[in-house]
Amino acid sequence: MQIRVYYEDTDTGGIVYHSNYLNFCERARSECFFKIGLTPELESGHFVARKVVANYFSGAKLGDELEIKTELVQMKAASFILNQSIFRNEKRIFELDITLAYINFQGKPQKLDSQTKDLILSLF
Repeated sequence: MQIRVYYEDTDTGGIVYHSNYLNFCERARSECFFKIGLTPELESGHFVARKVVANYFSGAKLGDELEIKTELVQMKAASFILNQSIFRNEKRIFELDITLAYINFQGKPQKLDSQTKDLILSLF
């Protein structure tokens, strides 16, 4: 996914505020669903962040064009791990490993059924 850095994404010095990199990655994950006519909220549940490991290599600035790449690392029974990297001019500036757990609408962990696993595999 391509994204441009807007004023609202930056601090007073024009540098992207650190938490906005997480927002950019969230938008990229959601966009994968939107492109196929779905939302990240499925019939029987949705995904929540269980664990996040973030590495910042270089800062983005107002007006920069960024590319977010998402890759499936591991599929588990009730969760999966994604690696997301943000690039500016083909140079990685941020990397995120995120574990997403699948929960039902009552907030209970739920095993990924084969249809949902297939969907995840097709998206990432």
